[in-house]
Amino acid sequence: MSDGIIDLTQYLPRDPGEPDPQRGAFALWGAEGERSRFALPLWRTIYLAQGERGVIAWRVLEDTGPPTPFVILDLGSDPARLEMRGDTLPFAEDGEPPTLHDRGADGLSVFLGVRDDRMWHLIVDGGGQRTGLLRPKTREDILFLAGECAGLLFLRDFADEVQ
Repeated sequence: MSDGIIDLTQYLPRDPGEPDPQRGAFALWGAEGERSRFALPLWRTIYLAQGERGVIAWRVLEDTGPPTPFVILDLGSDPARLEMRGDTLPFAEDGEPPTLHDRGADGLSVFLGVRDDRMWHLIVDGGGQRTGLLRPKTREDILFLAGECAGLLFLRDFADEVQ
């Protein structure tokens, strides 16, 4: 058994002969104990969305301020960036959030559900590598991963840990 750091860059697709990607940051915040189960679906979602940071976040219903992070996986900074933008989570005309809001190079947000007075989202931002909207297959994969995160939040009652 090796006690080295896991290098996730080895799983990134690249053409034969292409040099290995540079190792970057890998900061996990708020993932103590059982919350570490969010790390894999967050990492996979960040990769699919071509972002830098994945966040499970909440905000109080009808609040328009920035969301509060619950778990963060930051591949662009160590320590993890904790600040959140208020415009990350849009609302439709009827006050409901869209299931998946694709902001192109700025990232995306996926509505996970509501528990008590808190609305939960999976957010990916940073990177700016993506030039267009997500392909349908990628959207489907991201929604599947968001379902895993929602299951952890609501079936394992992680959402109840917030005071």
